[in-house]
Amino acid sequence: MKDNFSVFLASLGAFLVAFLIIPIAVTVSTQLFDLNALIKALNDEVVLNSLFNSIFTSTVATLISLVFGVPLGYVLARKNFKGKNFIQAVVDIPVTIPHSVVGIMLLFAYSEAILDNYLGIIAAMLFVSASFTVNSARDGFMSVNEKIEYVARTLGASKVRVFFTISLPLALHSIFTGAIMSWARAISEVGAILIVAYYPKTAQVLVMDYFNNYGLSASRPIAVILILISLVIFVTLRRVAVVKGGGSI
Repeated sequence: MKDNFSVFLASLGAFLVAFLIIPIAVTVSTQLFDLNALIKALNDEVVLNSLFNSIFTSTVATLISLVFGVPLGYVLARKNFKGKNFIQAVVDIPVTIPHSVVGIMLLFAYSEAILDNYLGIIAAMLFVSASFTVNSARDGFMSVNEKIEYVARTLGASKVRVFFTISLPLALHSIFTGAIMSWARAISEVGAILIVAYYPKTAQVLVMDYFNNYGLSASRPIAVILILISLVIFVTLRRVAVVKGGGSI
């Protein structure tokens, strides 16, 4: 029997998928007709350095969010304490703040320590992306049955051992998902980075720089390279998450 309702829902979803994929497909396919410009960009030291800066800083920001965000996610999932709602609001609020405002706030808070250096880029990326890691970790730990942890404790396991051998492994799929989203959000950041650390240039900033100074055709090869690199890394990480988690994300 034909499921008309599912077909209707799929049709609505297809519109959004098409809306998202058309700009990517058009941009990449158009650039493929100008391979010389793409090859030239791939051999440009400025472009290569900017790509390294983007991947390096977004990866560092993601690792920092994991080191500090996973413990916070566990506390938010397992403990009730005064001010918990405030802490959760603090974690969530970076998602709502305009990115240019984020850059200004970071400069006011940390001044010249983050101005035009890798630390500034990482700080901007971490600010806008850490929420994904914390919230995914929290949801992952909340999905772990506390009774399992209690049983392990009654059998003599310490809290540390329970965390690393039971809670963390069972929540790992959600944590990994959050890390993927954090990395994606970090590498896509532009506004805050432009204010905090115009140099050393990341690929995101270089694309905007080329667009403002030389036009659309000059910025397109770098944009396409960044799209393809991000797509490959993103798909690969999701495939790893599926294999590790035994499901889809």
